[in-house]
Amino acid sequence: MPPRQAPSAPRAGGAAKLQALQQAVLILGFVRPGSLVRRYMPCGNPACRCMGRPPRLHGPYHQWTYKVAGRTKTMRLSEEQARLCQDWLRNHKQLKRLVRQMEQLSLRETDRILGAISRR
Repeated sequence: MPPRQAPSAPRAGGAAKLQALQQAVLILGFVRPGSLVRRYMPCGNPACRCMGRPPRLHGPYHQWTYKVAGRTKTMRLSEEQARLCQDWLRNHKQLKRLVRQMEQLSLRETDRILGAISRR
C-alpha cells in the first residue's frame, strides 16, 4: 500500500485572508443580537395631547427586540442603554458578516483541497 499523502495545504493568500478575518473578530468587543427601535406612543388618556388632532405622541422610547427559543422578547431601554446597545448590535451585524466571509473563504479553499485529493 503506498504511503498516504497529506492533503493540499491552503493557499498562502487564503490563509492570510482567514487570519485577517479571525483578527477582525477578536477586536469586535461585546455583541448583542436583535434590533433597536425608537418609538413615539399614545398613552390612552382621552384628555391627553396624544389623543388630539394632530396627535402629539409621547416619547421617544427605545426598545430592544430579540428572539429566544422562537419567541419575541422586548425590553424598554433608557437613552444611555440604547446608545450602548446600538454599538453592540452593530458589532453583532459585523460578526455575522465576518463569519459569512469566513464560511465562503473556507468553502472555496476546502473545495480546492478536496478537488486536489480526488484527482490523485
